[in-house]
Amino acid sequence: MTENKKLPAGKLSPEALKRSVLSYRGAPRPELLIGPGVGEDAAVIKWPEGKYMIFASDPIVGADKGAGRLLVRINSNDIASKGGDPAYLTVTLILPPSMGEEGAARIMNEIDEECRAQGIAVAGGHTEFNDRYDRPVIMGALVGTADKVMRATDVSEGDMLIVTKHLGIEGMSILALDRPELLSPFMSEEEISEIVSWSEMTSVLAESRILRGFAKFMHDPTEGGFLGGLDEISSLCGLSAEIDFDALPVHPLTRRAAEMLRFDPLRLIASGSLLAVVPERRAKEAREALKAAGFDSVTAGRMAGALKTPLPEPAEELWRLLKMGKEA
Repeated sequence: MTENKKLPAGKLSPEALKRSVLSYRGAPRPELLIGPGVGEDAAVIKWPEGKYMIFASDPIVGADKGAGRLLVRINSNDIASKGGDPAYLTVTLILPPSMGEEGAARIMNEIDEECRAQGIAVAGGHTEFNDRYDRPVIMGALVGTADKVMRATDVSEGDMLIVTKHLGIEGMSILALDRPELLSPFMSEEEISEIVSWSEMTSVLAESRILRGFAKFMHDPTEGGFLGGLDEISSLCGLSAEIDFDALPVHPLTRRAAEMLRFDPLRLIASGSLLAVVPERRAKEAREALKAAGFDSVTAGRMAGALKTPLPEPAEELWRLLKMGKEA
């Protein structure tokens, strides 16, 4: 494996920028009139008539391997949670000089592949090498379109909470990719490889397209996991929730890791699972539609009376786990 050629701090040359960054443009979209180019300061998009704009922005700070792919997915999930289809992405790369042009190209290739898979055009961005950083800082800003507006204020007492797939997908896959030595004392190589494969499940776009016809509100549980996402829904709609904790979908490998490493799987960053609040009369139909499309789901509980007690401070387990054994 060849080492990356260290570059001086600053921007790439125009030719290197064209070669290793601007050539990765995602999916072609005819309404993107002006896209990435040397000297182009902003994108120009012909906006579809009769649509709502959905805008999201998120960075990648806890992952290294597969960070470009994950950047697209976490931003896409935010668009999907609002019932939208992701369309136009801008990317900011601030990279340590040691990554070189090859490092920029690797991240952009991952972004390009995931954008093509989801029909997203890379509309522009910014790339620089900065010697103040020893790890990449990657920021995405994503615009999508939706046919309706989903508001938490539409959630009512008695609405059901549906959870797709299983909890902790993103956190476990990051752990298996970046700190597999934490899992290897009590998991086989095959089991760790299975968890690594969960990184392909972190998008919720497909199930959101099914659920948006049923749901009043949807949410992507990122930092703070399921409990953090649930608290955010309650805070937004002003309602408490009655949860059937025995019904929550925690994979046996996640449960084993939680027991051995002593963390709460319900507070592990959980992109890949989608929380949807659905009217009780439509909950069964929604789950049948998910099942027909190949998605597992559970009815985790229902929205209850008015929220009376302050919500706890948000907590996230992943960052503590990633530091384990490195703090000496």
